[in-house]
Amino acid sequence: MSPGDESPLRRVRVLINPHSGLSRSFGELQEVFERYWGNPEIDLSYQFSRSAEDGQGKARRAIDDGVDTILVAGGDGMVNSIGSVLVDTSVALGVIPTGSGNGFARHFNIPLIPQKAVQALAYSKRQRIDVGLANGQPFFVTCSMAWDAAIVRTFEKSPIRGMLPYVLAGAVELIAYEPQPFDVILDNTEHLHCDDPLVFTVANLTEFGGGARIAPNACPDDGFLELVVFARKDVPWLLSDLPKLFDGRVDQLDRVVSRRFSSLRVSRRTAAAIQVDGELVEAQADVAIEVKPRALTVLVPVQSDV
Repeated sequence: MSPGDESPLRRVRVLINPHSGLSRSFGELQEVFERYWGNPEIDLSYQFSRSAEDGQGKARRAIDDGVDTILVAGGDGMVNSIGSVLVDTSVALGVIPTGSGNGFARHFNIPLIPQKAVQALAYSKRQRIDVGLANGQPFFVTCSMAWDAAIVRTFEKSPIRGMLPYVLAGAVELIAYEPQPFDVILDNTEHLHCDDPLVFTVANLTEFGGGARIAPNACPDDGFLELVVFARKDVPWLLSDLPKLFDGRVDQLDRVVSRRFSSLRVSRRTAAAIQVDGELVEAQADVAIEVKPRALTVLVPVQSDV
């Protein structure tokens, strides 16, 4: 069997996060690869990514070697670090999700079980998607700047992954987080002032991760990003409609501000870390966000019944 695409794959490299647990079951995963990707015309190779820097170096060498597809077995953070190297190249990114949130995989209906993801991606199409840039740092899923970014700091300290520790991290940060006002300019025309933003998320894809559809109207290839803002003072009302934050009805909440844009500039009182695809990144008080249209090629399954 060969991957279903108008541009047949020839050289495919798999980059695996050894901390994901797949290193212990690599033999099983390799068997699935050989079953669904074992076409004699495909040169398939495997490497472990020991760190973000190591993975990016291996991705660059893969490009130099003429690899046309890189499959990343990891979470959204690893997808970001490897995918950032592939922006503005012809090399396609395929995602085998092994993280906690897996917002990228969820958006594109990639199965969350690695072996099933390998099978699904064997029947995929290539799609060009937009890339967000936050002060030049690429992101593919979301970028957050308020409490929604601070959650990551507490979550990273938890030895357990999954939705429960993420919710607990959110509760801890909700108590400690001190909002600061944001002044926002969208597309150099609209001014938006946010006194006490609790959630300030820019989305390229619909998923926040963990099943929360923070931006149900986000489209990966329309040349726009989606801004979603909740004020801290509106938390009691938001909690009463909490299910809407997870089932794609967030845009039905009256107290949620949403905007579609191609460029955005945020001025904050003080510098603070921002969340970029699940990872904390230090940022100055001013943050500039823009979209880079159709700058990354990804593999999207064409079968949803795997």
